[in-house]
Amino acid sequence: MKPNGKKLNFAALVAAIQRVHQHCSFQAGKAINVSLTLRNWVIGYYIQEYEQRGADRADYGGHLLESLSDRLVDRGMSRVDPRELRRYRQFYLAYFRIWESLTPELRMLSSDIGLPVPPDSGVIESRFTLAGSVLIASLSFSHFQELVGIADPLQRAFYEVECVKGNWSVRELKRQIGSLYFERSGFSKDKEKLAARIKAGAENFEPRFAVRDPYVFEFLGLRSREVMGESDLEDALLDKLQEFLLELGHGFCFEARQKRIQIGEAHGFVDLVFYHRILKCHVLVELKVAEFNHEQMGQLNTYVSWYKRNIMTAGDNPPVGLLLCTRKDHALVQYALADMDNRLFVSKYQLGLPSREDIRRFVEAQFKEQTSRQPDQSQSVI
Repeated sequence: MKPNGKKLNFAALVAAIQRVHQHCSFQAGKAINVSLTLRNWVIGYYIQEYEQRGADRADYGGHLLESLSDRLVDRGMSRVDPRELRRYRQFYLAYFRIWESLTPELRMLSSDIGLPVPPDSGVIESRFTLAGSVLIASLSFSHFQELVGIADPLQRAFYEVECVKGNWSVRELKRQIGSLYFERSGFSKDKEKLAARIKAGAENFEPRFAVRDPYVFEFLGLRSREVMGESDLEDALLDKLQEFLLELGHGFCFEARQKRIQIGEAHGFVDLVFYHRILKCHVLVELKVAEFNHEQMGQLNTYVSWYKRNIMTAGDNPPVGLLLCTRKDHALVQYALADMDNRLFVSKYQLGLPSREDIRRFVEAQFKEQTSRQPDQSQSVI
């Protein structure tokens, strides 16, 4: 019996558990985001202060961030390459006022090594911007990453307010910045109508899903596969596909699964990566539980081109991509040979890799097997 005397029926039990789960998931995602944001801000603070007052800073000169990155990587830290460290420093410089949101423990760590309290950030911030505590509670570090790129403090403050007020996702923030919402608002004769239209079409931010953010899962020490697998069906097919290619015995050496690559500011994940010791090239495999479309081929070609430029070494042949698309009894296999001019290499790849027909039969059989076990997953799309 409940305290008010009413019986708890099964439907109410399910609803109550769901509410608790959603609440705790939200709080967990929020706590993770806050910790990551504060961590990055403090790193930027430390770097800036060292550059200004470090006793041995002259020993490193213009190579400070490179040297620091190497040392931190040796100690097992991720997302500390020179570009990221530079970004953390910019984050600190743009958001002095986050100091007020640091936990007593973080403040104590800073004072223990003799760092001063960050100075007042100035009139512009104090007049036009939200308090650091409000920003930290409302935005993820990925939001701040976009905001830091705005040089004008007033314009940045505008997007801060609109982002918090509208609960924008990172993608929505980027879209509004790209569509010049700030400028359009300045010229608009009916600002309320414009704001209402923006709000109606905005994509909201859902903190409980933030653990999929590359910043967050690396911060937590998770592996890519633990957070990037989007369906049980995809995972099951990839498991079988990995075994299938390795069992062919034609030189496949497994290297990675859900391999994260960074192209500019964007992140991509290659489903499976092999090195073929006979062809002397990387083989990138993408599985799409959907009908074939040209965007998928463009994505795979991007990955192949990135590997060619960044991973391929002397003696390697250009990488090759395998794109597998399937829905029930349909399978289409494409060999993405990038921009190779030498037809001999193309012929070698066609001989050394499994035939399209072999892969087609394998994918169709495995898809039928998995979907018969998981009928609710049969229309999953990656």
